[in-house]
Amino acid sequence: MINEIGVLGAGQMGSGIAHVFALHGYHVVLFDTALSQLNKSMALIKQNLERQARKGAIPQSAIAETMARITTVRDMAGLVGSDFCIEAVTENEPLKLDIFGKLDGLLQPSAIFASNTSSISITKIASVTKRPDKVIGMHFMNPVPVMKLVEVIRGHATSQETFDTTRALVAELDKEVAVSQDYPGFIVNRVLIPMINEAIFALYEGVASAQDIDRGMRLGTNQPMGPLALADFIGLDTVLAIANVLFDGFKDTKYRPCPLLVKMVNAGDLGRKTGRGFFVY
Repeated sequence: MINEIGVLGAGQMGSGIAHVFALHGYHVVLFDTALSQLNKSMALIKQNLERQARKGAIPQSAIAETMARITTVRDMAGLVGSDFCIEAVTENEPLKLDIFGKLDGLLQPSAIFASNTSSISITKIASVTKRPDKVIGMHFMNPVPVMKLVEVIRGHATSQETFDTTRALVAELDKEVAVSQDYPGFIVNRVLIPMINEAIFALYEGVASAQDIDRGMRLGTNQPMGPLALADFIGLDTVLAIANVLFDGFKDTKYRPCPLLVKMVNAGDLGRKTGRGFFVY
């Protein structure tokens, strides 16, 4: 039975994951090495809960109740009682492998490990543990409290029991599952990142302005956000990291990151989080 959820990483994704589990009655232990990030995360969770209450999505009483279910820790040992751990750190393979190796020696044998990775091989992540059958991909969409989809990725050794437990957890959160096998980019980013990359190529080659590319895709294909604005929202460094995973994984030039994307990341123009990307914020 899953009672305590461990979340590693108090960034935007980790905060959202902690938010939805705590809101649905689970005790959550939120880990990050930086106290400032933990404080920022708790403030963001409260702010988002208050927004939900104002909209009538949750009762006012749920704010304090949800916040009380979240415990923050700066030492990974604080996760020792977790039944199910979700890693939500930056999309950096060596960092993820290091975390899973440490968790394997820390958590109880029955604990399940999930990664919120949007592109890195679950099989490879599982290989640094002695329990690859208990490792699975659980890719939440951003913003987590709003988006209904969770992409669940089965590694080569992921057991049926681990998959069934994960799928049941997603249902508890009132979200839906899309199941993917363990290939680069899974489902969503396998389709999404090449589209964004092609939009960047269209800008790079002078086909149209950023405004017209996004206007064309919003009004012509009924997307709520144009691909360049979406890239800014995701973070251009994250877009590039996923594009590189696709390119390296498939060795196919159709996944080659656009040189303009590489240049912008090198310049530090990463989108919304830096105030400048394809648009200025």
